[in-house]
Formats: sequence, C-alpha cells, structure tokens
Amino acid sequence: MNYVKDTITQLVGTKELLENIIDCIQEKKGQDLVQLDLTKLDEAPTDVFMICHGDSTIQVKAIAENILTEIKKRTGVLPNHVEGQQNATWILIDYFDVVVHIFNSEAREFYQLEALWSDAEVSKHEEG
Repeated sequence: MNYVKDTITQLVGTKELLENIIDCIQEKKGQDLVQLDLTKLDEAPTDVFMICHGDSTIQVKAIAENILTEIKKRTGVLPNHVEGQQNATWILIDYFDVVVHIFNSEAREFYQLEALWSDAEVSKHEEG
C-alpha cells in the first residue's frame, strides 16, 4: 500500500484530477491532447497517460507550469515527481495514477509514446 498515492486518491479522485489537467493543458493551447487508459495493461506503470505537445520550449514550459500551479491551487495535490523542466523538450509530471507527458513537437514525433502503448484505450480531447 502506498500511503502518498492513497492519500492523493482520497483528496481528489482520478477523474477530477484528469479533468483539471485537461483544462490546464487547453488553457495554454497544448496540441493533440491524447489520453491513454492503461488500466487493462498488466505492465503499465500508471493508470493514465496524458500526452500533448507545444510548438516551442517556452510553450512546453508554460503548459507544465500551468498544470503544476493550477492543480495545487484547485485540488491541493502536488506531483510525486517532475522531470525535464530544464530542457523542456519533454516534461513529465507524475501524479501516481496519472502521468502527464508534455513534449515539443519534434520530441513527440521521435519518441512516439502513443505507438509504444498502442494497446491502451485512446481518447482524444479538443484543443483549447
């Protein structure tokens, strides 16, 4: 049992967290917003991947900062881990059940995360 993960789930449900993350991405015009439901995959490291990209490192940073600031303000939840803020070609924000991947367009094309997890159920979201 992971105490921190269970506490986050009690504070704010996964669905509410996802809705807020989607809203934060759309506020900063994140592009090609895709949700991968990994719950039916045994080898998955989390329940959901949220994936989007920005046209520049400035936009990638802005999307990430908006998520970090607004999720804390709206729900009181802090991420377990954040990676990639310095280079801002791929920023990962780990909220245990939800992991957000914010790429620049070149990195997203190169890593093809959606193809790597092609067995996941995919939901696309409107751009903000």
